[in-house]
Amino acid sequence: MKPTLQFRLSQHLTLTPQLQQSIRLLQLSTVELNQEIERMLMENPILEREDGDDGLTATTGFTGQPETQSPAEAPSEAPSPETREPQGDEWQPDYSSSPRAGNNDEEDGDRTFVAPELLSLRQHLNDQLSLTNLPRRDRALIGILIAALDDDGYLTQPIEEIAELLPPEADSGVEDLAIALHHLQNMEPAGVGARSPSECLLLQIRAMRHATDADARIAKLAATIASQYLESLAQRDYARLKQALGVNDDELRAAQKLILKLNPHPGSAFSNIETRYVIPDVIVRRIKGVWRASLNRDAMPRLRVNRLYASLLAGNRNGANAMSGQVQEARWLIKNVQQRFDTILRVSQAIIDRQRHFFEHGEVAMRPMVLREIAETLGLHESTISRVTTQKYMATPRGTYELKYFFGSHVATETGGACSATAIRALIKQLVAAEDTKVPLSDSRISQILSQQGIVVARRTIAKYRESLQIPPVNLRKSL
Repeated sequence: MKPTLQFRLSQHLTLTPQLQQSIRLLQLSTVELNQEIERMLMENPILEREDGDDGLTATTGFTGQPETQSPAEAPSEAPSPETREPQGDEWQPDYSSSPRAGNNDEEDGDRTFVAPELLSLRQHLNDQLSLTNLPRRDRALIGILIAALDDDGYLTQPIEEIAELLPPEADSGVEDLAIALHHLQNMEPAGVGARSPSECLLLQIRAMRHATDADARIAKLAATIASQYLESLAQRDYARLKQALGVNDDELRAAQKLILKLNPHPGSAFSNIETRYVIPDVIVRRIKGVWRASLNRDAMPRLRVNRLYASLLAGNRNGANAMSGQVQEARWLIKNVQQRFDTILRVSQAIIDRQRHFFEHGEVAMRPMVLREIAETLGLHESTISRVTTQKYMATPRGTYELKYFFGSHVATETGGACSATAIRALIKQLVAAEDTKVPLSDSRISQILSQQGIVVARRTIAKYRESLQIPPVNLRKSL
């Protein structure tokens, strides 16, 4: 066979680099978007942030507000928040204020607040150990035990194993470590060095000072419960406790109250827990009786094309291909960022329009909603709605919620309607909060109460929703 040439016409879908960037920016969270923009600012000298101090606004820049808004997004009858007094039914947080705003002291203004370093549990214990008058050998053994503690302050490794790891020249055994452990358990915080939750509570009870004999009697009762009947107390088996201890309801209630004040994790106060803050992308306000969404300016980057480079390129169009590409990339990024926030605003307003009863009455009024409803309303694909609602947050008078929070499955009602899973969970919380703790509601009883209200929910579904709300089962909610 000899080679031949053939012409063939076909179609295929190709994602342009601009479209790929638009999709990628849309699915990023606010923190990830800022990281991406910082990377682009370092790679592209044409792109810069707009500080807004010179009073100039670039025509190619994105300064934090959409260029155009539909009437549904920005009602013409409502003046801007900056030029009018807030109405009584509005909620308008200010995310731009700073505790140091208005400080004219230049010296103070240059200072940067640095959070103090949190003292660790081991450092705290070693500081106490350095102040003791114990012999050097005993302090060394206590230091070994301090190093073996976990983050909660427990000694999970048996002292027999620790004794086997000691070098022969230490000339110490299990008895010496037991004495060192006794010294450790007398340090602060009370309960440190315990080998079990029961021992931890006992150490804290023994460290208490009692003002009256009645207090000492209750503390002795609490110590007995902590050492022998802690599991029965956790299971709320009050009948067995009263029978075994020979006490009445008031005495048992006082001992339980004392135990609940104790800390089963004495080392938790020294844990370095990282706090994560959420910056809302959208702020919801009620304007003249209508709920409206507006973009949070603090979450929106202010970008523009550098005027100097742009003017140089305009005057010299020859031999600047590389820089021209960077200008195009900068303009693409500015346009895609603006399109990202425009889409977030449109989706947020569509959610608000469908969930307006939630903003009026709370979770019990949440209606069932799926991504397809918003997609059909806005003429977008469901995947786009999924990207927009993931890791994007809305600040409302009732709190800050992820946009995905407003979507959920539904449960049929006797009238042929539907009730959202969020509303059912809210009803369960209300029923449990109002129940008689001496006779708490079982899952079957909650199901019957909801059925009387026209909401058909199986007992297994109630149990699943209750567990998602971290509400204990009926036997663990019972009290004296």
